Amino acid sequence: MSVDERRVRSLNDRAVQDGPVVYWMSRDQRAHDNWALLYAQEKAIERNVPLYVIFNLLLIPIRANTRQYRFMFAGLAEVESTLTAHNIPFQVLHGEPEKVITDFVKAQGVGEMVVDFNPLRYARDRREAVAGALPCLLTEVDTHNIIPCWLASGKEEFAAYTFRPKVHRALSQWLTDIPKLKKHPFDSGVKISPSDWDGYLKKLSLEEIADTAFVPGEKAAHKHLQSFISSRLDTYHEDRNDPTKNGVSGLSPYLHFGQISAQRVAYEVNSASENSKEAREAFLEELIVRRELADNYCFYNKNYDRVEGAHAWAQKTIAEHVNDTREHLYTKDQLENAQTHDDLWNAMQVQMVEEGKMHGWCRMYWAKKILEWTPDAQTAVDIALYLNDKYELDGMDPNGVTGVMWSICGVHDRAWNERHIFGKVRYMNYAGAKRKFDIKAYIERYGRKETLFN
Repeated sequence: MSVDERRVRSLNDRAVQDGPVVYWMSRDQRAHDNWALLYAQEKAIERNVPLYVIFNLLLIPIRANTRQYRFMFAGLAEVESTLTAHNIPFQVLHGEPEKVITDFVKAQGVGEMVVDFNPLRYARDRREAVAGALPCLLTEVDTHNIIPCWLASGKEEFAAYTFRPKVHRALSQWLTDIPKLKKHPFDSGVKISPSDWDGYLKKLSLEEIADTAFVPGEKAAHKHLQSFISSRLDTYHEDRNDPTKNGVSGLSPYLHFGQISAQRVAYEVNSASENSKEAREAFLEELIVRRELADNYCFYNKNYDRVEGAHAWAQKTIAEHVNDTREHLYTKDQLENAQTHDDLWNAMQVQMVEEGKMHGWCRMYWAKKILEWTPDAQTAVDIALYLNDKYELDGMDPNGVTGVMWSICGVHDRAWNERHIFGKVRYMNYAGAKRKFDIKAYIERYGRKETLFN
């Protein structure tokens, strides 16, 4: 099975040269089930040339900590080992991509480069800069989404109900098995020293945060998937919205770092015929429709993290309530340190800091309260994204951005009844949470510990 060319698009108009093919791995950090890597290998074999994989490490990270980088580096170390066994050299570069990647391409006489897809602004800006500086063709392959983002829809979708029919019509042709990576038949003749992951971590000078229970890497991700299918998938539709139950998949950190393919997850879950059809459909709705809708939003909306990126009705109601008085106002530091009057919100913040993962329902309540306790909607968005990206293992992700914008600015939602501060943006409160789940048990589990933020 060859890579479907509809999954590929050119980022510049350069010609393919005679040298090796390079895959610039970024968002999708895995050796298997990776359409971008498979496409790069396909092109290298067509021209009888070596294949390299590079990973570019910026020495000034954005909103990150040791937890996220240790998780990522452990996964990349596994990728490096797998690629080496497949005769594909792996090299880490350091610095601004426009310079270091272009220098690498020129030094190695690279004939063609491939990169994986990411709709976020920082990633697109870097790709555009590199594409403009390269002497060879740069192509982008969407290996993160099951349906390539630009094919799933040619425009920003209003909501899940407008996007879902497009996904369902196209899904059968994309939800297939994925071919295996081959041992590359052409040697590079280049000897590359093993990556010094501990050394890279020291150079970054990150804030130290304890690791979570999530085990990083491709093998761990696939083991986690099989555990979910065998033990929790059957009750997913019943338990997923209860933060006191272990009812969710727990796959989001692996999906975020690309340590597992969403297409592989969907294929395995869809093939689990012994499991409840209702549960499978509920899970695939979240994995495919909701998750790919987030990429759609960030890809087509240049203001995806600004109030200006919200629907017109939401911008209007936010403007009308901009001067509403707040009973409580908290600073970013107070929120970060779980120092509010709301014991439930504090427990949610503690869960995120301790575990690197907040339950999805909690993240909605958590973000909406930040709107209620800060001076305006844009401040609320900025603080929510700062905290989300700093502490969540799946931070700096279209899902996180879209979740915050849904909660605070009504993105992909409809207008509700008018309320103080919120206007027509959907409201959530403590009493509603009490009806939803056992908040006493949740607070007892995650109640603020005095030593947590010391």
